[in-house]
Amino acid sequence: MMLRAALAGLGHVNRLLERVIYALAALIVAVMVLALAFSALTRFVSGTGYDWFIELPPVLSCWLVFPLLGPLLKAGQHIKVDILPVFLSIRQRGVLSLFIHITALASALVFLRAGLDATQLYMMLGQMMELEIEIPIWWMYLAFPTGFAVLALFAAEMALRDVQQLINSGEE
Repeated sequence: MMLRAALAGLGHVNRLLERVIYALAALIVAVMVLALAFSALTRFVSGTGYDWFIELPPVLSCWLVFPLLGPLLKAGQHIKVDILPVFLSIRQRGVLSLFIHITALASALVFLRAGLDATQLYMMLGQMMELEIEIPIWWMYLAFPTGFAVLALFAAEMALRDVQQLINSGEE
């Protein structure tokens, strides 16, 4: 009963996060494309361009990639090798899935901590990127702990679902 309640709450939070993250990703891709288009347009019209139009997409790419880690894991849109599951029973596949999701959760927590440390370091240093527009370096590094926190939430949900499925399959 407690497992179901935890899954319901975590599932609700993750569905909301997923919608927000996909919307943010779409917005970032749009900004990246528009920045490059405006760069080409200003160079065509005026003969000179603004460097920050070209420099903006790489700066935004970390905010595109890292928050998507969790939703892509849940959707199965990540790199994986499907050799072993072919040889396993349904229950063994469930155990393997649980192992994978617990490993993803543990890894996400390690990288979350490392990302927080790196972000705090760059905040203390106060360094800025060398662009036409001044952006603090820590702003880019903040994408790491943000993305890994999201991944931890999604991996936790998936691990709990695996546990629930293993319990349910054991009752049959």
